[in-house]
Amino acid sequence: MREQRGFTLIELLIVVAIIGVIAAVAVPGLVRSRQTANETSAIASLRAITEAQSLYSASCGNGFYSPSLSNLGTPPPGGTAFISPDLSTGNSVFKSGYQVTMGSSSGPAADAPPTCNNLAAGAAVQGYFATATPSPGGGTKAFGTNLNHTIYYATQAAPLAMTDMTAPAGALSIQ
Repeated sequence: MREQRGFTLIELLIVVAIIGVIAAVAVPGLVRSRQTANETSAIASLRAITEAQSLYSASCGNGFYSPSLSNLGTPPPGGTAFISPDLSTGNSVFKSGYQVTMGSSSGPAADAPPTCNNLAAGAAVQGYFATATPSPGGGTKAFGTNLNHTIYYATQAAPLAMTDMTAPAGALSIQ
């Protein structure tokens, strides 16, 4: 009699089927974990923007706020930038599955003096808001913040309708 070595085709198919079932169970959990991590990153980005704007207003903006993320990334002479480079590459930044943007509903303040990081007179703004909008697969919630330092969220794929001072309609706060 000969000794049999190896596996039969049936045994291999059973192992492949078991691996397929395990993968089918694990993949949705992995996707949800990634979305949760992206949402956490979006919240952290909005907190960083709020802190940077507060510091900018108190130390460089003469009580006014930066009009753009890229301006927050511009350090004053001999100092450091108000925000990290990953958020200051433009006024709209893609980070961790979210589009992070900043704007102002009040527009430039004509009476704003020049700032310490070379922003021209009249270019600073009286208020700001920032939003984090999910890209497909990036998350399930849109986030926003403004002058009142509260982070709002809503389950939607569109940006929150933010203003400098008011909470967006239908949004809930997480702080």
